[in-house]
Amino acid sequence: FTNVLHKKKQAYNFADDFQDTSKSFLKSQPFHVEPRNIVEDTPSERVTAEAAVLSSRVHYYGRLTASADRLLSPPDHVIPCPEEIYVYSPLGTAFKVTGGDGVSKNPSIITIFAIWNTMMGTSILSIPWGIKQSGFTLGIIILILMGLLTLYCCLRVLKSPKSIPYIDTSDWEFPDVCKYYFGTFGQWSSLLFSMVSLIGAMVVYWVLMSNFLFNTGKFIYNYAYNVSISDTDFGTNGSNRGKRASHVVMHLSDGYSGYYGNNTTDTDLFDRWWSKTNTIPFYLIILLLPLLNFRSASFFARFTFLGTISVVYLIILVTMKAVRLGFHLEFHWFDSSEFFVPEFRLLCPQLTGVLTLAFFIHNCVITLMKSNKHQENNVRDLSLAYLLVGLTYLYVGVLIFATFPSPPLSKDCIEPNFLDNFPSSDILVFVARTCLLFQMTTVYPLLGYLVRVQMMSQIFGKHYPGFFHVLTLNIIIVAAGVCMARFYPNIGSIIRYSGATCGLALVFVFPSLIHMMSLKRRGELGWPSGLFHSLLIVLGVANVAGQFFM
Repeated sequence: FTNVLHKKKQAYNFADDFQDTSKSFLKSQPFHVEPRNIVEDTPSERVTAEAAVLSSRVHYYGRLTASADRLLSPPDHVIPCPEEIYVYSPLGTAFKVTGGDGVSKNPSIITIFAIWNTMMGTSILSIPWGIKQSGFTLGIIILILMGLLTLYCCLRVLKSPKSIPYIDTSDWEFPDVCKYYFGTFGQWSSLLFSMVSLIGAMVVYWVLMSNFLFNTGKFIYNYAYNVSISDTDFGTNGSNRGKRASHVVMHLSDGYSGYYGNNTTDTDLFDRWWSKTNTIPFYLIILLLPLLNFRSASFFARFTFLGTISVVYLIILVTMKAVRLGFHLEFHWFDSSEFFVPEFRLLCPQLTGVLTLAFFIHNCVITLMKSNKHQENNVRDLSLAYLLVGLTYLYVGVLIFATFPSPPLSKDCIEPNFLDNFPSSDILVFVARTCLLFQMTTVYPLLGYLVRVQMMSQIFGKHYPGFFHVLTLNIIIVAAGVCMARFYPNIGSIIRYSGATCGLALVFVFPSLIHMMSLKRRGELGWPSGLFHSLLIVLGVANVAGQFFM
């Protein structure tokens, strides 16, 4: 087989002629086709006349590329498709390569739901809070507009490799495109903002896992010791920010004020050692830090289907609660009332920050769409995936906001994690928290693996430079999660800050600049396109600024 590869390299060798040609460009080029002894699933036969002509054309272009001009590289229309590429042996026989590049292709429906499953994350828990911050009517408008804007920018990312002429960009990702247009700055800045999104997601996961583990343990303890809790369907579950709190039993600190039982001392001891912010974030270190140091995350990748199950269960849970509680809506357009927030609020940038991360898939959309069986349907399939994601966010956000009981609680009591508005004693919510806890426990090492691969490969040139290098990186990531869960466990704010920051570069600035530079090089950049894409960049900057001033 080594002789086969050697013969392939001799017949069609670009490496010696082009020192500056990328590996991805080289490995996808065709090799010289000998016009004899071609076999498929049948005995040996001579090559067809059509294949011989194709071989001659490729061989001719190969001779031309001996010069230093890359413009003479074989154009795409003379490069054989994967079905026409053969592997040769020194014995004079040839075998057709089956499966193309070895990557299985999915139909459109699978691609659409794969994108939906990838995009559906922890942000869905903060959508009702974001709608509350911006107002019900303005929140719906912003959600629709942000979905359209992020979809357009995602399409720009998807098409960006194809805008580069004379280079095979089939294996390129968006950071490679950024490096092509902006040099080293584009490469490292895209890496930096990609790290912001990944590490921000890991911090949010740590806060949520601490929350879910606390409530899960609380439910088990109360059930085991027959502890009763006075509560309603909706509450604040640890917050005293809500208005008209006297109408319900408020929960203070990490414990409940409504215990009924004889063993008060044991309960106090349990609350001391099972605290949402004081102890639980540190307990998670014992479980998750060893998992982050695995060389491969393939084991955890098998459980990614749990994300789909969790989201579907959340939708069912929200529907059941809405049927039980009914709608509580009054429209006060600009002024708040005792129980209702205005329809338009100046805090709306907080929702745009959350939605930037909620609709964020720009750093991996090229990879996801490569597996689409019908590449001509990429735009349609990506648009349908965004539509499905937007409808899911709308459904959950609107139902939770509309059914929140006003009275006795004000809409301002909606928590950044809407599950916190349900008591620990709720069995349906207990199941949701348990599923999400297990799902996040399996996804967290995957996110850590992505951070390690992207960062270590750029700094050290390999994914696993050494145990102590990886351990140091993981300790820093875990420390960030523990600190946030201990001192600032507000997932809504964490999501909006990280979403607006990473979205500034990877959603608004780089896709717009790359598209304008591509059009300008072709002489097709007009003032409407320049104005529109410049406006997108301004919106990205305003989105970040709004997180600090609102």
